[in-house]
Amino acid sequence: MRRIAIDTNIYAAFKNNDVNVVEMFQDCDFIGVDIAVVAELFSGFSPGSREKKNRREFEAFLATGRVEVLLHDLETAEFYMLIVKKLQAKGRLIPTNDIWIAANAMKHGVALCSFDSHFDEVEGLLLLSVENERS
Repeated sequence: MRRIAIDTNIYAAFKNNDVNVVEMFQDCDFIGVDIAVVAELFSGFSPGSREKKNRREFEAFLATGRVEVLLHDLETAEFYMLIVKKLQAKGRLIPTNDIWIAANAMKHGVALCSFDSHFDEVEGLLLLSVENERS
């Protein structure tokens, strides 16, 4: 079985019934969701007319027993610092939330699943590729 962390766009694809993402989730026994992903999702839910429904569905997703919210701590901050240092040296910064997401995946030793190619810039980050149905 697989242990992964997911980016915001993977959860969105799951909710849109992307067959590849749904199948990937079926093969996972652990799905980590960084707290920054939770914040991005909540921010996306809030302006819409379906905020309560989206939150209920997300809470049900979290309650499956295989999904865990990954909080930030001092060890996550150390990974964050190392990532930033290496990205700065290459002159290739990525969005701050994505640095936190990558740092937490590295801390937990899980592959990160995202449709964002800029995660390729993060040295040492395990990435899990999934084909986007819309690609």
